[in-house]
Amino acid sequence: MTHTPAPHYAIIVPAWNEEAIIAQTVGQLRTIAENLGRPYELLVVDDASSDRTAALATAAGARVVRVEKRQIAAVRNAGGHATTAPYLIFVDADTWLPETVLRHALRELDRGAVGGGSRVAFDGRGGPISEAFFAAFKVLWYAQELAAGCFIFMRRDAFIALNGFDEQWFAGEEYWMSKALKQRGRFAFLSEEVVSSARKQRAGAGPRMMLTLLALTIWFSLGRHKPLQSRAKLAFWYDGKREGKPIDLG
Repeated sequence: MTHTPAPHYAIIVPAWNEEAIIAQTVGQLRTIAENLGRPYELLVVDDASSDRTAALATAAGARVVRVEKRQIAAVRNAGGHATTAPYLIFVDADTWLPETVLRHALRELDRGAVGGGSRVAFDGRGGPISEAFFAAFKVLWYAQELAAGCFIFMRRDAFIALNGFDEQWFAGEEYWMSKALKQRGRFAFLSEEVVSSARKQRAGAGPRMMLTLLALTIWFSLGRHKPLQSRAKLAFWYDGKREGKPIDLG
């Protein structure tokens, strides 16, 4: 009888109608995880997809957990609760995770960090307005050493103690999780970058999206958080519009 070692960590990928990229994402994550040589688990949390996301993720080698939440914090929580691995690595479906970033995240957790995040780059280029906005936004975000939603890692015991991501937020849940983790111990902010898709920046509604993001940022800085607690006010994140092509790593 073959003994399967318990996973040291779980990579959790929330996904909704991601058939264009999920096989690429799962394949890349499996490759780097295999290269590290530590027992792991790879979960795709399929959030009510109406396309082939689940089938393609399974074929690519992931374990698929089906939920119907339509709320990113709740989907991440479903993944965290679906594994017993002591370390949780949350990666968005449209994000490329370099092997060095995964290696360093695990090293920090081994050394006692309660959680962490990294810098973020985008694949390709968006419009000049969006690029200027995100350049300025990243300066503010990095100054606080907060995890971006597309990549955040933590100890499972901390995740459980905090009751996971706060599900009142339809966006910005990584901000509150980063803050909560920092209160529990050392938060490791990696200097390396993950690469996330700029597909929303390239979308036809890009300029309107940037104005909405700017307004949300200003409201948030003034303590007005209600807009981030409404799916309707965050349609550009929840409308499901996709480029229909894999992540551009060229």
